[in-house]
Amino acid sequence: MKLFVKKMREDAKLPTRAHHDDAGIDLYACGTHTVAPHKQAMIPVGVAFEIEEGYVGLIWDKSSIGLKSIKTLGGVIDAGYRGEIHIMVHNLANESYTFEHGHKVAQILIQKVEFPDIIETEELSDSKRGTGGFGSTGK
Repeated sequence: MKLFVKKMREDAKLPTRAHHDDAGIDLYACGTHTVAPHKQAMIPVGVAFEIEEGYVGLIWDKSSIGLKSIKTLGGVIDAGYRGEIHIMVHNLANESYTFEHGHKVAQILIQKVEFPDIIETEELSDSKRGTGGFGSTGK
């Protein structure tokens, strides 16, 4: 499989994989961006993807960024999207956090996706779990 990447900004850093068998491909900040405490921001990465039909790009946190109380929000890149990728982040800390140009922001995983037929029904089959959720299995 090939992932075609187009620079949307001249100074963008191309995505990389640190190790050949890493699941995630690292994405880098394009420009310097400061996220205020307890606020959200969109961090541009300066590239666009051509993801093969039948696949999706899923944006995930980098553990090193998570240690700094930065949480990635959202993050589904559909195969048909050709625009610049932006990473939405939330700063959970009490201090501002700055993404310097070229520093890692998040990672993208390219995964196969299923396209189920959506069928309305009056009843669903029974299961052992049933409708239990939100802590129904205890602590």
